[in-house]
Amino acid sequence: MSLKITKPLVTVDWLYKHINDTNLVVLDCTIPKVTDVATTGIAKKCIKGALFFDLKKTFSDQNATLPNTVLTAEVFEKKAQELGINNNSVIICYDDLGIYSAPRVWWMFQLMGFQNIAVLDGGLPEWNANNYPTVANYSIKSDKGNFTVDFKPNKLKNTAAVYKAMSNDTSVIIDARSEERFLGTAPEPRPELSSGHIPNSINIPFKFVLENRKMKSFDDLFKIFTKFENENEIIFTCGSGITASILALAAAVLEIKNTAVYDGSWTEWASNGNLPIVKEV
Repeated sequence: MSLKITKPLVTVDWLYKHINDTNLVVLDCTIPKVTDVATTGIAKKCIKGALFFDLKKTFSDQNATLPNTVLTAEVFEKKAQELGINNNSVIICYDDLGIYSAPRVWWMFQLMGFQNIAVLDGGLPEWNANNYPTVANYSIKSDKGNFTVDFKPNKLKNTAAVYKAMSNDTSVIIDARSEERFLGTAPEPRPELSSGHIPNSINIPFKFVLENRKMKSFDDLFKIFTKFENENEIIFTCGSGITASILALAAAVLEIKNTAVYDGSWTEWASNGNLPIVKEV
């Protein structure tokens, strides 16, 4: 009987129990934080059987002018097949920071119509804290997968759609950046961009939904999102589409369905030059 995923998060105990299941695919989706100083010389460890999901160089559009731009459906399908992913695969995404970039990969597969996927709650730090085994090298899939895309355009928003939603009473725009960047009192990590926020957007810094590198409890998340659950549309935004996906994952834990991510996020909005920016200073 094939393994199935029914929730957007799994525990490290669950993964350890199922680590040898034949249709399981574990993806290391780690990227460095845009606000962090790069570190070198640290030996990399990964979960047994994990494949490296290269979010930056393979699964983002290298010809795009913006960082982390999602691939077209056709290219994503091809790249996923090259990674050995099948339509009956069960995918578990994790990263080295607990919960940071793995939700972006989870969201990308949601966008491509694939549901049998979850994020490892707490990621590699939680795996290590439980003394579960790690290895020095990634696995490599030799066989091409049969993964096929069923693209869900309602999960992806562009600038025009966000501009329209800005004055739409049935839509809410939620920004995952820090309060200081949102208010315009701290600079953006990309120095060419102004800080501030999209008019009428709301700030829920992504750290608000996390605790000790894991997702907060259902009850705590409910307190954060309860006033938005009846909105016709929730659009998540951030700096470049990464931490917006953390909020999208939190909403999915609450089974809130009407969500989308603004792929260009603040990088696209602030670099336009003709779009309104609010600074509360």
